[in-house]
Amino acid sequence: MPTIEIIGLIAATCTTVAFVPQVYKALRHKSTADISLTMYMVLFIGLILWLVYGIYHQSLAIILANAVTGILVILMLFLKIRHK
Repeated sequence: MPTIEIIGLIAATCTTVAFVPQVYKALRHKSTADISLTMYMVLFIGLILWLVYGIYHQSLAIILANAVTGILVILMLFLKIRHK
């Protein structure tokens, strides 16, 4: 595996893991009052576009990062709608 792909995977891990504490906190406290629904909706659209881009370029780092982060964002959107 090329070094640049390893760097991409490490970057993908960092940016994806950054969402985990927010999701955990929202699940634990059942509160999303301070979370912007619009921001997460726009972020989700961006993640889908990055995912398409990653698939087109066959980049494992881009595909994994955006697929996993997309799942976390869907969960946050669900929690936001459920726990207003």
